[in-house]
Amino acid sequence: MRNIAVILAGGIGSRMKSEAGLQPALPKQFMPLAGRAVIEHSLDTFDSHPAIDEVAVVVHPDWRAKMEEIAASGRWKKLKKIIDGGSERYMSSINAIMTFIDRPDDTNLMLHDAARPLVSVEIIDRVAAELQHSPAVGVAIPSTDTIWEVHPDISETHIGRFVARTPERRLMWQAQTPQAFRLPLIRDAYQCALQDPQFAATDDCSVVRRYQPGTKISVVEGDITNFKLTTPTDMSRAEALLLGIKR
Repeated sequence: MRNIAVILAGGIGSRMKSEAGLQPALPKQFMPLAGRAVIEHSLDTFDSHPAIDEVAVVVHPDWRAKMEEIAASGRWKKLKKIIDGGSERYMSSINAIMTFIDRPDDTNLMLHDAARPLVSVEIIDRVAAELQHSPAVGVAIPSTDTIWEVHPDISETHIGRFVARTPERRLMWQAQTPQAFRLPLIRDAYQCALQDPQFAATDDCSVVRRYQPGTKISVVEGDITNFKLTTPTDMSRAEALLLGIKR
């Protein structure tokens, strides 16, 4: 069994730009964080982990040269491929899958968002261990807040929202990455998805759940520090954690 970590870095960070009220020169995965580019932190963790055999990065074609410049340092011995991403996140996943399509069936892909630079060794440990028993593994943390299902409320005089349902909180977990799969499973799931004109997805586990419904997706616990960088406040929080400063 071979584990390939794929760091998805194809986004342009549009929400962070709008939250900050400016246009940063770099997508967030290349922005400075604790003295290094955001993506370098997760590269360090995956590259040094003994359960990871190979590392690849998926990047927007416009930023391929930047990624190649970072990779040229030679710091990451397992980083073997830089893959062009697509205009949507799921297209980046597909491009990664197609890159490794000829690998043996016991190959596992761990797909990780570059915008989660604080992924830990312990999380990768749990995912790798669970892959010994399951063809699909997600990472999540229990929700500490009550979750509402909210629907639009539109009338002739008012546009708003209303609470349609309150799911039982103990059953609600917040998804993180990496999300890991046997290569044939994630390949077949996306092949089915691309035949569906209504296809839309925000993460890879949801693709497997919808298009390979007989597959049980195992869940291992993540960590609150494995959060996604979405706003400038998230960048400040991550910087503080990486520098060991309690705030």
